[in-house]
This record gives sequence, C-alpha cells and structure tokens, in this order.
Amino acid sequence: MYDKLKRVIEENKHIVFFGGAGVSTESNIPDFRSQSGIYSKKTYPYPAETMISHDFFYEHTEAFYDFYFHEMVYPNAQPNPAHLALAKLEALGKLDAVITQNIDGLHQKAGSKKVLELHGSIHRNRCQSCHSFFTLEDMLKQKDGIPKCPNCHHTIKPEVVLYGESLDMQVMEEAVTAIANADVMIIGGTSLVVYPAAGLLRYFRGKTLVLLNKEVTAMDDQADIVIHDPIGEVLQEVVLHNTKLVD
Repeated sequence: MYDKLKRVIEENKHIVFFGGAGVSTESNIPDFRSQSGIYSKKTYPYPAETMISHDFFYEHTEAFYDFYFHEMVYPNAQPNPAHLALAKLEALGKLDAVITQNIDGLHQKAGSKKVLELHGSIHRNRCQSCHSFFTLEDMLKQKDGIPKCPNCHHTIKPEVVLYGESLDMQVMEEAVTAIANADVMIIGGTSLVVYPAAGLLRYFRGKTLVLLNKEVTAMDDQADIVIHDPIGEVLQEVVLHNTKLVD
C-alpha cells in the first residue's frame, strides 16, 4: 500500500488532506477518544465534553479555563513528519488545501499556507465586549485565572468551536470547494464520527480516496488505499523520503 500511495502522490497535483486529532498525537498532543485521550480524563468534576461546551464556558468560565489551559493548549508542541510532509506537498504544488479539525496551529508552524481550520484555533482569541484580538502568548500570561481584556476588562474567549456552537460557514464552503475539485483526498488521523465535519466527505468526486488511521473506521471499505499505521510514519516514508518528489 505504501508504494501505491507513493505513485498516487507522484502522479497527481490536486490533492486535499482532511485531518483530525491523530495528526498531532505524534507531537505529543492527546487525541479525544482513545484510552489516553482527553475524554478519558477523570480528574475533573464534569465530563470533558461538558467542559468544552458553549454553555459551560459562560456558566463556569474559570473551570473552563482550568481545563482548557491544562488539556487543550500545548504551546511547546512542534510539527511532526505528517505536518512537514503536507507542507512539502503544498510547496511542490501538489496539495490544494489542508482541512483540519485540530486547533493547535501546527500545520501553519510546519509551513502550510492553505489551512482550513474547521474548529478554529487556540492562536486566535477575542474580547467578548470590545472584540480586541489576542494571541496565544497573550492568553498564557493570564492562564492562572480568567483571561481579561486589558482595554475593557471583559472576558476573552478563544476562537475555537465549542460544543453547541456553529462552524464557520465560510471555512466550510472553502472546504467543500477544495474537496469537490480534488483528484485525491487523503484522510488522516480521524475517526470520522464528528459531524458536520465528517459529512464533508460526501463532496469528494475524485479518483482516489486514501485513509490513514491507526484504528479501523466506518469508511475503510469505501477507500481505495487504507493504511493503519501512524500517519507521521506513513507520510514520512511516502513524501519526505521519496526522492522522486523534488522541488
């Protein structure tokens, strides 16, 4: 399957990548649903899914931030071979877009330019009152409490999509367009159970569907290439170590 994936990447120029939490686990950022994932945390008074909801943010803001800064923000994380391989494919003119459910910003850190963040980013934060913008670095200076705007002293909220909130329709539309125009779609590091993001797959009409995930998914029988190895290992072999892919 590795050789088949190599050929697909070598022979096509309109590739789209759709990724989830498994893309960043090799950067030591936990996923959500595995045995060691964020949803398995037992040290908080509420379930993790409750603590990252819209209502919880407004009703228990301090508890939200305690969970958020300890479990969802990894400022020292670095891109792994998966991120680097995708950035290389974009630089070679082969990858049209990265569509990600992750909020960590590692694709951009690796050098990717066209990144569609379905669930927002920890690197974008705004005051709920005056709408001033703040970076992650600004937020980390106040991580022991509720981050407050220095201009108007109201609460700052990260621009991440919490449970109970709608996705950004412009980002969704761009993702649909990218997928619809792709010849190859590579899905990586996602269980494909989170909607509406997982529903984007129905817009793919291209030639080759590739699925890279350590666990079996409901889409395995619909993919042309299925590899159940760590995504960083796979993309390192088929992209970074592929001498036929040259600038």
